[in-house]
Amino acid sequence: MLLDDELPGLAYLKMLCEQIPELEVIKAFNRSDVFLSEIPDIDFDLCILDIEMPQTNGIQLAKLLKGKSVIFATAHKEYAAEAFDLDAVDFVRKPIRLERLQKAVQKAISQARASRHIKKYIYLNTDKGKSLLYVDQLCRIKTSEIDSRDKNVLFKDGARICLKNISFDKLQDLLPQNQFCRINKQEMIAMDCVQHFSFDQIILTILDEEGKPLVLSLSEVYHTAFLEKVKI
Repeated sequence: MLLDDELPGLAYLKMLCEQIPELEVIKAFNRSDVFLSEIPDIDFDLCILDIEMPQTNGIQLAKLLKGKSVIFATAHKEYAAEAFDLDAVDFVRKPIRLERLQKAVQKAISQARASRHIKKYIYLNTDKGKSLLYVDQLCRIKTSEIDSRDKNVLFKDGARICLKNISFDKLQDLLPQNQFCRINKQEMIAMDCVQHFSFDQIILTILDEEGKPLVLSLSEVYHTAFLEKVKI
């Protein structure tokens, strides 16, 4: 959703947004009163809005957008502190540059993914049919040796199931970002299953078939991302 009381600025903002693949502009408004009257009936995730506007300013509007991500786009830097007090995703100064807006949007996407820690389960095709997989029960997800399109899941209680025709990229998008990490080309793990780790090795709390702690390899490619999640 876009809101700017100046039509040229609104048209320019819409043009920039249409160049960002992750965004779909649902509607653009140049009047805050019309915006307020219509938002209850519109499904949206992110609002990019100006601050200084007649009637109701952007700060006041943002306070009403509970549960929605907000990016402020304004020429008035004196509002920055107040904007961040509202937990705004970002504060972009006008004139807006595409690269700066893209950075703000990526920040909004990252925050949305991180907030998925409240998700309790995911719903996927498995070798047992359609299955609900409870996020807090997952331990390791590994590429199937029979068909690389499939992924074998190991649960914390030792149970196993095979996910049919799904990529790691899709799984990373579905699972809470701060709770799961890709550790090599073949495997993804739940961070709360990690017991010990070194530069190239991770030891899990889960035991292997011989009753010993499961030892996995940590690829250099994924090492930095893993360390970042250890610190969360």
